[in-house]
Parts: sequence; C-alpha cells; structure tokens
Amino acid sequence: MEFQELAKSVLAGDETRTTSLCEQLLAEGETPERILNEGLVGGLTLAGEGMETGELYLAEVIIAAETFKNGFAVLEPHFKGEPDSALGRVAIGTIFGDIHDIGKDLVIMMLRAYGFEVYDLGIDVSADRFVEAAKAHQLDIVGISAELTTTMMGMKDVVKAMEDNGLRQKVKIMVGGPSVTEAFARSIGADGYGKDCFEAVVLAKKLMGI
Repeated sequence: MEFQELAKSVLAGDETRTTSLCEQLLAEGETPERILNEGLVGGLTLAGEGMETGELYLAEVIIAAETFKNGFAVLEPHFKGEPDSALGRVAIGTIFGDIHDIGKDLVIMMLRAYGFEVYDLGIDVSADRFVEAAKAHQLDIVGISAELTTTMMGMKDVVKAMEDNGLRQKVKIMVGGPSVTEAFARSIGADGYGKDCFEAVVLAKKLMGI
C-alpha cells in the first residue's frame, strides 16, 4: 500500500509527501531499489500514461518528474558503492535541435543509481560531440534522446558518424524518446531502444552482457 501511495504522491506532484514516504520506507528496511522501482517509477509511469490518454498536460508530467527527482535524491545515498567504470561507461545527450531534457535526466539518474559511469552531454548535441565524447571517455554506450519527430532523424547521423570514425564496433548505441520506437531504432542501425528510464537500465545491462 505504501508503494502505491508513493506512486500517487509522485503523480500528484507532492514533493513533501514523496520525500517523507521515501524516508519512511527506508527506515522500515525497504531497499532503495524496490522503493525506486515500485514507488517512484510507478508514479512516473502513471504520469506518462495520463499524458498519452490526454488526462494530463505536459506541465503536470514535468511536475511529476521534478517530484520524482526529489524522491530519488533521498534514495541515492543508499545505493551500493560508487559508479563502476567496469560496469560500463555511458554518455547521454538530447539530439541536435532538441532542447528537452526530462527523459534524458531521468535515464542518467537511473543508470548512475545502478552503478554505471555516466557523462551528461546536455541538450542540442551534434553527432560530432557524441563522437568526441566516445573518444575522450572510451565509452561503451552512447545514449541518444529525442522528444520530437522533427529531430529524431538526427539519431541516424550519430550512428553514421560513429561508423565513419571507426567507433561503431566498440560503442553500442541506444535510443529513446516518446516518438521513438523499436522499429525506428532498428531502421537507423541502433543497438536498442528503451521506452522509459527503467527499460534503459535493463537495455544498458544487456548491451554490456550483464
């Protein structure tokens, strides 16, 4: 029941209630992983579904995402260990021409929580910047986010740039965003697609053979 209440508090954008429930569940001995997956992520999922059905506006989803971040801040110190580059080095950015960062930021938080070393490339990221990051940080994975149908085709440019620079065999590419699909990911030569921040973690582990 408490996990359902936590999900509802995220959906409602109630930051005080969300942080309080996270602290309470930790005090009761629940693991941060379970609180994250069954409570916080559950609330974000409800928000996403509400937007898809037209029951929620984008502004309400943004508030839910900010509430999620506040709850996550309570949990973050309780995840095991420091980022481990042996688990995988990842750089994530929003594609060139796109300035949306909510989804990107959530994926970054989740990957860091599960032990990946993550570099945030920010928004409006060109193919060349993805290549530069791959070389500079010896990346295992590049993550590309796109909110808009008008910008998502830029993901293909990143795949090509990786190929042109001889990095494609070394660096896996995963993509995501509300307009992106599994079929689109395959069509541009990406290695995988995650529909949300939780699936992004599962995908990153799979790409690393974990």
